[in-house]
Amino acid sequence: MNEHQKFIEEAIKLARENVPSGKGGPFGALVVKNGEIVGRGVNQVTSNNDPTAHAEIMAIRDACQTLGSFQLKDCIIYASCEPCPMCLGAIYWARPKMIVFAAENTDAAKAGFDDSFIYKEICLPASQRTISSVNVKPDDFFSPFQTWTKSERKTPY
Repeated sequence: MNEHQKFIEEAIKLARENVPSGKGGPFGALVVKNGEIVGRGVNQVTSNNDPTAHAEIMAIRDACQTLGSFQLKDCIIYASCEPCPMCLGAIYWARPKMIVFAAENTDAAKAGFDDSFIYKEICLPASQRTISSVNVKPDDFFSPFQTWTKSERKTPY
């Protein structure tokens, strides 16, 4: 069994075991660095009352704490299912070297986890999205960015 197979099977096991636990949906994820698991996560949306508590997000948080870093350089994220748009964004911000997933988003949709509407919404201009968006720009709207660019205490990411 190759390394990808071993870790994806572990992510699937986490997902399967999460269902009877009552924590949340059937999703599991791992973060692996140099062949070692440094982060684990399962979906905890319903148990935490947190719509961002997806397995990949939880695994990223765990790994970042373990590694003492906000980036997952040289890490691989293993997910029982193709990451949703939110998780994909978080994964890109974490900057791992690879994502390995088992089920595809179309498989998740068959089980009632259909995020295709989010993919469609992202491509629309803000004014055309289902959730109303209003852009309000007071005179000082850019000041946080100016403060950031001038700061000597910033940590670029």
